[in-house]
Amino acid sequence: MLYTLLCYNDEAITSAWTDEEDAAVMARLDVVHRKWADKFQPMARLMPTSAATTLRKRDGEILDGPYAETKEQLLGFYVVDVEDLEMALHIARDLTEANPGGAYELRPIMIYYPNGKAVENDPGT
Repeated sequence: MLYTLLCYNDEAITSAWTDEEDAAVMARLDVVHRKWADKFQPMARLMPTSAATTLRKRDGEILDGPYAETKEQLLGFYVVDVEDLEMALHIARDLTEANPGGAYELRPIMIYYPNGKAVENDPGT
């Protein structure tokens, strides 16, 4: 069962961390990464929203630019291959302990392939 763990936090806070503070958080996260290494699939740390480009169509017009419309921004994500939601929650709790102050949103993943085939990732299996 594949889940994505979406990591949100207040970018104003995380962007203000010193190099030492950032390294300390990453070191704590590395402990969790090593603990659950056999469950992790791809993971990514995203650059700040100031480096983002957002395309949004409103009223027939396409708007572009970095638009952070919420207090917490998506900072990165993990893909985990676990038996069930409870195992994904266990990993997310460990990540939260290592990197407090934000939130982790868990979502099952549906896989799409270029040939148009979708693979259901059934949470019940």
